[in-house]
Amino acid sequence: MSKGVHVKVTAKECRGNVDKMIRRFIKKAKRAKIVEQVRDRSYYKKPSVAKKEKRLRAQRQKMKDQQKRRRAQERRDRKI
Repeated sequence: MSKGVHVKVTAKECRGNVDKMIRRFIKKAKRAKIVEQVRDRSYYKKPSVAKKEKRLRAQRQKMKDQQKRRRAQERRDRKI
């Protein structure tokens, strides 16, 4: 995660619409993973636990990607 992430929303890009500015700020904050980072840093996590969680996250992501590729291939096969 990068340090010093600045999330900024201007009134100009939202044409002065306050509701739109709030929604856009929340989306940008989620993309920058600011809330997730704060939650992770709220308490100490042993390095071994952090590594284990990282490995499990990577495995889950790999499985998701494989399923996505498999479904796409099945759709392409059906069209033929």
